[in-house]
Amino acid sequence: MARISGIDLPRNKRGEIGLTYIFGVGRATAQRILTEAGIDFNKKVQDWSDDELSAIRTIINDGVKVEGALRSEVQLNIKRLMDIGCYRGLRHRKGLPVRGQRTKNNSRTRKGKRKTVANKKKATK
Repeated sequence: MARISGIDLPRNKRGEIGLTYIFGVGRATAQRILTEAGIDFNKKVQDWSDDELSAIRTIINDGVKVEGALRSEVQLNIKRLMDIGCYRGLRHRKGLPVRGQRTKNNSRTRKGKRKTVANKKKATK
């Protein structure tokens, strides 16, 4: 089992795809890591030798910010935006979409379950 940065990589996937299971590693970064390590993109994770695995580990540890460190940095960036009170920070604080999406019809992921507001009934004479 290939374990890098506390993540078990899927054994039956290509190396390029398997590395993307690590938070902070996308396709381009995975390709760059494999190129530096001298491993073919199409080689399956289960076929990696111990030397190749250790080379990948050292490249990731030295040059790429992943998992816990990256998550904490992202959270600190969001907290900083909220503390300085900028527009993006206010949107984060209110739980609304941050990047300019419309909120009239969509954005259920950010807003949560619908909160129905009933109409006010007219008073009878």
